[in-house]
Amino acid sequence: MALLRLLLCLLLVLIASCSDDSSKYTLYRNSVLDENMRLHVASFDSSDGESYNSENCQIAAGLFVAQPGVKVRYWCEKGRFRK
Repeated sequence: MALLRLLLCLLLVLIASCSDDSSKYTLYRNSVLDENMRLHVASFDSSDGESYNSENCQIAAGLFVAQPGVKVRYWCEKGRFRK
């Protein structure tokens, strides 16, 4: 019975940690043909925390924009990818 309770508690902790998007960031870009399009580029969901993920997303966006000839916009949003 104690083992069953332990397994149930572990399962609840895992489920709760899967639904927490507070520290996750997603990098998006638009399209050359449609400036309102949202295209997923990358997800930043390290366990190192919100500021780490946010900073890395911003760095990645800056590196993409700095490439010669880039004509699309890159931006970061808090949370997991959504259309």
